[in-house]
This record gives sequence, C-alpha cells and structure tokens, in this order.
Amino acid sequence: MLFIGSCSDCSCGGCGSSSARTDVAEAGPPICDVAVIPKGTTHEFWKSIHAGANKAASELGVRVTWRGPVREDDRDEQIRVVEDSITRRACGIVIAPLDDTALVPVLREATAQHIPVVIIDSGIQWDGMVSFVATDNRRGGQMAGERMGDLLQGRGKVILLRYQEGSASTMEREAGFLQAIARYPGIEVVSSNRYGGATTETAYAAAENLLVTFREVDGIFTPNESTTFGMLRALQDGNRAEQVKFVGFDSSPTLVQALRAGQLHGLVVQNPFRMGELGVQTLVQHVRNQPVERRIDTGVAIISAQTVDSAEVQNLLSPDLGRWLRE
Repeated sequence: MLFIGSCSDCSCGGCGSSSARTDVAEAGPPICDVAVIPKGTTHEFWKSIHAGANKAASELGVRVTWRGPVREDDRDEQIRVVEDSITRRACGIVIAPLDDTALVPVLREATAQHIPVVIIDSGIQWDGMVSFVATDNRRGGQMAGERMGDLLQGRGKVILLRYQEGSASTMEREAGFLQAIARYPGIEVVSSNRYGGATTETAYAAAENLLVTFREVDGIFTPNESTTFGMLRALQDGNRAEQVKFVGFDSSPTLVQALRAGQLHGLVVQNPFRMGELGVQTLVQHVRNQPVERRIDTGVAIISAQTVDSAEVQNLLSPDLGRWLRE
C-alpha cells in the first residue's frame, strides 16, 4: 500500500566560476547559484535527488552546483564543501547533513553571511534553516516494524542492523522500527546495537558477523540503501536469503530484483526525486521573498512483491533520471 526578495543579477554569486560539478538551466542566464550538497554521491538515492534538483533549477531558471563527499561518513569533506559554497557566495544552500551536530557551526556561518539554508533528508540540531524538506522517517521505521510483525505473525527473533551514529534520518527510522516491534510481545529483538557504516562493504562485513553470531534469526531490518544491500549480499552468500524475513529501506534495481525474487519481503521507499525538486524550489521561493513552509513531508511508502509492479509504485521507483542528469 502506498503512502505517500528577488535575486536578479550577479550579486547572488551565480556568475562566478567554480571547479565543482555544475548543472546549468537551459533557458536563459541563471538568477543565482544554488549549492546542493548531498551526504554522498554514489547511491541511487542521491542520483534521484540530483535529478530532482536539476528539474527545479531548469524550471526556475537558476543554476545548481552539485557537490558532496564520496563516502557518507566524510563529515570533514561535507564541511569543506559548505565552506567553499560560502566563499563562492552561493545564493543559497540545500544540504542533507551527514551529522546532526557537526554541520551546525558552518551552516550558522553561512546564514551569518546571508546565505539561506534548506535542510533535506536528514534533520539537524539547529533551527536556523529556512525549511526542512524530508521523509517522515519515524513513520517509515514504524511501517517497517508493522510489516515485520505481520510477516512473523507476531512471533520470532529479530535483528536491527543500524546505519551510523549521528545520522538523524536513519536514527529516526531505527527508533520507529523498535517502537512498532515493541507492540508485538512475541517478537524478541536479539540485536540492535550494531552499525553497518557508510558503505556497502562495511555493511556487508557487519551483516556477516551478525549472521554468524545469531544463527537462529527470523527477521531483519536495515534502515538505508547501503545496509540493505550489504545484508542482502550476506544472506545470499550464506544461503539464507529466502529463509529470513527481511525488510529494508530505500530502493535500487538490485533491491527491487531481490524483492521480486522473494529475498526481500518489504522495502520502505522515499521520494528522493521530489525531495531534491522541493528543496531547490523552497530555497528559490525564499530568495524571492515568497512564503515557504517550515516543514515539508515528501512522503513514504512500503512496497512488496505484490505491489512493486503497480503503476503507482513504478512511477515512484523509476523517475526519468536520464532527462535531468547530464554526465
């Protein structure tokens, strides 16, 4: 079931040169340069956000500078990207913070320099942003827990493989999952304190260790793309992929294929394309002195093998990225 002040010249800093990757709207000169800074640049999730940001930029006549760390644990690099955006006098920053506290000082500096900030994807312990555009991650985790409870018919042993400390979005998903599972007295959470880390490789290693430690496990939840992919590989390599009820978070072609094959039994999916689009739209509206909402929910869905091929789900899983991503 699916749930789902005007800046008009080069004073915005949009006319300066930069070595960063830049996507320029095709229609006319840019009004301003919007820095869009993801947590990482490799996962399918971020590619969808990039495409959505480009769509908004094209429609609004602004320029998007897309740059972020390769690894989703490189806080220092993300801070450097923000600092570079301040130096370049970007007319605004749209950022998915890698850490809910580490990015606060540099974002405060940006706003002190009159560069507005829109937060997307993952929350931060700071109220100086223009808006927060994101999934209701707590609800997404609850949906995963409810799906697990149904799959196990209220009984069994469950593992939660966490993502990494400081990531507000995944911490909310993990908390929501545990909150929902607590409603099933016959389900025991045998491990909830292990972290997969920022890459599929570290997640795979953590998943292997968990599966060796807990040989009798009935269900597993993972809260993002990399932990889901790493756990899937570990289950496949251990010949347990169809034995354990597995609910993950986020989508990719590999994960959707596993869902169809019965190796994943639920995927909680966001709308990253819409998140990127709304992030840039909201920033530009603010720059143009138009009112914006402080919190924008971009929706969340849980899909299964039975629903994955519906038109509604396919539109969510397969936005037209090629049209909006230029290599």
